[in-house]
Amino acid sequence: MPIRQAETTWQGGKDGSGDFTTESGLVEGTLSFPTRFEEEPGTNPEELIGAAHSGCFCMQLTALLEGEGYTATQLHTEADVHLRPADGGGFEIPKIDLTLEADIPDIDEETFEEIAQQAKETCPVSKALAGPEITLDATLLS
Repeated sequence: MPIRQAETTWQGGKDGSGDFTTESGLVEGTLSFPTRFEEEPGTNPEELIGAAHSGCFCMQLTALLEGEGYTATQLHTEADVHLRPADGGGFEIPKIDLTLEADIPDIDEETFEEIAQQAKETCPVSKALAGPEITLDATLLS
């Protein structure tokens, strides 16, 4: 299996910034303390974790659904990554809320919920982030 790589180069102290890029070059940007802890436009590590988690979850759910004979018309997943001060200093991510809206023909609610929960538990990013609580609110549209 391939190993994926990303890198960041930080310049300066807290008033500085870091430029990051991925191996493919398709994801790149600049990080700073104001984009992370204030409302300044720009990205931050939690937003990137959310993108990775929502994408991984959709891919895992797609694979599990197709393994059971279902094909989704559309899956839309939002990942809300919570950041807060940690006891003893620093910060922590105590919780990630996944919100799924799914259009999957011919699936019943019970089967949908079961497969969605299985995707949450088995997606590789969920496993990597097993420390924080990860919730799932799944809605079947059809």
